[in-house]
Amino acid sequence: MGTKHHSSDPVSDPKKRRKVGFSKVDEGVEPNDCIKIYMVSRQEEVGSPESFPVEPVDLGPFFEEDGNIYGYQGLKITIWISSISFQAYADISFESTSDAGKGITDLNSSLQNIFADNLVETKDDFLKTFSTESNYIKSMISEGKTIQQIVPSSYNNESNGTLKADCSELEVVHVEGTSMGLLYCRLVPLVLLLVDGSNPIDVTDPDWEVYLLVEKKNDESQKLLGFAALYRFFHYPNSKRLRLGQILVLPPYQRKGYGGHLFEAITHMAVSDNVYDLSIEEPLDSLQHVRSCVDVPRLLALQAIQPSLDSAALRLKQENLTKRTQITKLTPPSSVIEEARKTLKINKKQFLQCWEILLYVKLDPVEKYMENFRSVVLDRIRADVIGKDTGGVGKRVIEVPTEYDEEVSFVMFRTTGGGDEGKEVEMEEQDLSKQEEQLQKLVDERIQAIKLVAQKVCVKSS
Repeated sequence: MGTKHHSSDPVSDPKKRRKVGFSKVDEGVEPNDCIKIYMVSRQEEVGSPESFPVEPVDLGPFFEEDGNIYGYQGLKITIWISSISFQAYADISFESTSDAGKGITDLNSSLQNIFADNLVETKDDFLKTFSTESNYIKSMISEGKTIQQIVPSSYNNESNGTLKADCSELEVVHVEGTSMGLLYCRLVPLVLLLVDGSNPIDVTDPDWEVYLLVEKKNDESQKLLGFAALYRFFHYPNSKRLRLGQILVLPPYQRKGYGGHLFEAITHMAVSDNVYDLSIEEPLDSLQHVRSCVDVPRLLALQAIQPSLDSAALRLKQENLTKRTQITKLTPPSSVIEEARKTLKINKKQFLQCWEILLYVKLDPVEKYMENFRSVVLDRIRADVIGKDTGGVGKRVIEVPTEYDEEVSFVMFRTTGGGDEGKEVEMEEQDLSKQEEQLQKLVDERIQAIKLVAQKVCVKSS
């Protein structure tokens, strides 16, 4: 029998065998986790705690196909936006870079997707803009048309009610032509960062109008607080309609009542121009709140709606609607809706939103009639969500948010038609329970929104 020989090759020796490793897969980093954005009004604020943080909606769409940044270790990006010239500077730092299979993200190109020509290359050049462009806003609105002036006594700087001693007035200014185009281009990054799903307007389309809310100080300097973009389009046979496409109060000045002043000026302009009506393109809840706070006092002062409003409120006070056997409708007559449109330029959809708030305000003390009021809101929401014709034929879809994915969760059931089959297919008891639970949740949210508007309206009127 032959003798077994041991190889001298170190690889075959278990104790000396080479180690095989696998490089770590680059999972990337979400842009919102490594990018911080600040607004600054003076060069001394750049890099200081006085910088005002800006919370972007979602930076993912500007980076890669899946919204992540790849190839960087220890990445930190700090961006400063000037509230004077609206130019920006990005400070990018990282420990190292490496391609772990997903490449290395081109940060400059991605930031250009947001800021375009507003991005200044060096920090020194950015700091110089605070002096070289200190009168940028003033120059842009020099040929604009002031549509409303607001004196200091009618607005507050902070929620504690202290007035701004260095401010002479607020102005809402309509800018046109080249000035409008140049200024709006500098505001586009804020629109992209702060307004979910927004797209820049076409500044070459003459039907787009831009209105600025400007603060004029006693030293004659001017500061931009917010802006709105509206589209004016034809309404048959011989009038125009106004649609609010974008409205934004800049982050440092939010929650101080400025949005209400800007929207109020827009409503006054709509009335003075005698447009057909004023609508809003897909308003967020926060904007809908501001809009209602402006429109409800105007409607309360409109004498033409008072008889219908008093009649509906009286029914809520006198009847027990919780024991009703059919849907309760307390909607105003079409003539009242039309009068609100003609006089105040409030369209039907917005009027009906305000109508529930008007009823709530009329119920004094409201707690005594809350069950009746809740029944009316429930009936209206049930009709909106499920459908006015409860015996209709076809499919019905009811959104039922879940922890799994609240955007794609729903219950669907089918109705059939014809003879004895013309009855609605009954839903499972569990589905009916879930549907009712969701409806009650919507009612709670709606009543809470109504209360918030009513509180502000009552405070303002007192």
